[in-house]
Amino acid sequence: MNSEIQTLIASVGFPIALSMYLLVRIEGKLQILSDSINELSKNIISMK
Repeated sequence: MNSEIQTLIASVGFPIALSMYLLVRIEGKLQILSDSINELSKNIISMK
């Protein structure tokens, strides 16, 4: 994996590689956050 990262940085540049890395890492956390918001919304509706 380390050589793949080095190849990616060499071919597309550091800013693009960093952006892609951060997007991949944040994607899972955004999905969890979205699920939590949906669950909270359902709970609020059921309280009415």
